[in-house]
Amino acid sequence: MDRLASMAVFVKAADLGSFAAAAAALDLSGPMVGKHVRFLEERLGMRLINRTTRRQSLTEFGRAYYERCRVVLAEAEAADALAADQFAAPRGKLRVTMPVHFGRRCVAPVLLELARQYPALELDLSFNDGIVDLAEDGQDLAIRTGSLEDKAGVMARRVARQCMVVCASPAYLERHGRPQQIEDLSNHHAVVYRRSGPVPPWLFPRDGQPAVAVTPPNRLRLDDLDAVADAAAAGMGLAWLPYWLARERILAGALVELLPEEPRFLYDAYALWLQTAHLPLKVRVAIDALAAALPKYMTRNSEERPSR
Repeated sequence: MDRLASMAVFVKAADLGSFAAAAAALDLSGPMVGKHVRFLEERLGMRLINRTTRRQSLTEFGRAYYERCRVVLAEAEAADALAADQFAAPRGKLRVTMPVHFGRRCVAPVLLELARQYPALELDLSFNDGIVDLAEDGQDLAIRTGSLEDKAGVMARRVARQCMVVCASPAYLERHGRPQQIEDLSNHHAVVYRRSGPVPPWLFPRDGQPAVAVTPPNRLRLDDLDAVADAAAAGMGLAWLPYWLARERILAGALVELLPEEPRFLYDAYALWLQTAHLPLKVRVAIDALAAALPKYMTRNSEERPSR
């Protein structure tokens, strides 16, 4: 007999509590259900179910074997579903939560292109800088930047690395001069991002050593990255920004990229999803698309020429 089929019959009999109920659910005869269970018992050399004329119950070994069978059957179903996915297209509602600016500028364009490519795919996008519970909020996918907490049942894949740049407007540099090295930052005014707590330092990586952390003098502290970029473009001070946010202003000449010899600090961006035996095709395709497309938003390509 087929071992996997016999496992499925055994699990159904254990779930429903009787051979007769399992037979009705599986459209089999009662004797055939018993035959499947006996096949497993003879193969294993162990009794799985104690049977009397009035009731049946799992043996101690039967309970352990039952749990293993459930895992095996779930993996088999996942494998079959994976094969079916190869001939299918993503469909249904895809719920994704993401940071406001990073989501709008970088993530949403990739997902909108997916929706254009797959007409049966629906998008339900949430732009939110807060921490979201995937299970409680019913989200399929969360995009988050920076360090992650290790959380049970949640899977993560890095989909991009945000390159940070120091920049300022030409007018500011004309008035205050151009910093040539990190130590010069202490002689300049800065427009800084702060949501709560202390002002986050500007970080500059060092090979094999902790990053150099600098907090320039500042009197403008804003909790919106676009507002920080606008203030810097208006000549109010230096800013430390993700390149994807500053790119258009740099290419237009509104901001100038500074300290070109310093290595750029990289903030990781992750896709998060709930651990499952079979990742739905719509989620897997979205993660793959983000991992393939997002890096081009993060750093300057060969055709871009920054202002000097």
